[in-house]
Amino acid sequence: MRKIMIIALAAVACSASLTLASATDAAAAERTPQCVKVRKYFNQGNYRYVSLMNLCTQRTSCFTIVVPHHKDPRGRLLKGEARDVRYGTTSTPRALYVKNTPC
Repeated sequence: MRKIMIIALAAVACSASLTLASATDAAAAERTPQCVKVRKYFNQGNYRYVSLMNLCTQRTSCFTIVVPHHKDPRGRLLKGEARDVRYGTTSTPRALYVKNTPC
């Protein structure tokens, strides 16, 4: 009886680790390429800007600028494009980061 219990527990442990491994592989496959890179954050006049560059030369990339307590601006950059994106005024908080999103 005890041997059967040990074998059953071992089988459950093995199947759980296989499920976890396949879930990790699936999550990695769904990840979007990290094409949009931040060059710098800056202010000009009363506006806040972030300078972005698309490092992918073969595809258009989409992004979201994450600003606390405000609607997050979204956009897209063409292949190899660099652009300064205005995302708010100096009275709004500074952007925390720029997130790559699927188009």
